[in-house]
Amino acid sequence: MILFPAIDLKQGLAVRLEQGDMARATVFNRDPTAQAKVFEQQGFEYLHIVDLDGAFAGKPVNAAAVDGILAAVRIPVQLGGGIRDRATIEAWLGKGVARIIIGTAAVRNPALVQEAARAYPSRVAVGLDARDGRVAVQGWAETSELIASDIARRFEDAGVAAIIYTDVTRDGMLRGLNLDAAVALADQISVPVIASGGLASIEDVRALLAPRAKKLEGAIAGRALYDGRLDAQEALKLIRTARAT
Repeated sequence: MILFPAIDLKQGLAVRLEQGDMARATVFNRDPTAQAKVFEQQGFEYLHIVDLDGAFAGKPVNAAAVDGILAAVRIPVQLGGGIRDRATIEAWLGKGVARIIIGTAAVRNPALVQEAARAYPSRVAVGLDARDGRVAVQGWAETSELIASDIARRFEDAGVAAIIYTDVTRDGMLRGLNLDAAVALADQISVPVIASGGLASIEDVRALLAPRAKKLEGAIAGRALYDGRLDAQEALKLIRTARAT
């Protein structure tokens, strides 16, 4: 199980949103590169970065901040937000992003995901952001009528590295992960699933290590790490102990 610390970028700053609402952003670090270094020093193995402005614009906006992070840390980075064409995919992978996350384009242009996953095995993930099981797109500004599990099944044989499933209603709200939904999705598909949205405490980490969640690749932690509700060392120690048993 991998715990991914999140750095969400808005206007070059590391922020956290509430329920994906850009008007409800809290700035946690004005220097995203420094924040990335902190996470690496704490012992995290993988960074999760989202270009929030890019998700709305449909193209990279916070490239300078991402470039700074890539130059500063050695741990792998997965990146989402505004990645909607092959040129953007190739540019980010060429810069050293370990894995790109395709969200809106996975719904509107699934062929792009399939082509990219074939061209770059293990380096393309799909981001499925859902409200009540229905997929939200365009930076979560629009909710479609599509069911998350139906979208996920489109990519069963495409070579996608992971499905990142976010419960938008919980994201940034510290209400706990919607583990039931993430596990249910993982049980329906063979692609690894990463749970996101609402991770609030060490109890969420313990729940992720329970037998019923064994099919999950991991989870993303954001606000709880920034405001101290989740102790990074305690969480990582739990995960290391679980791996050793």
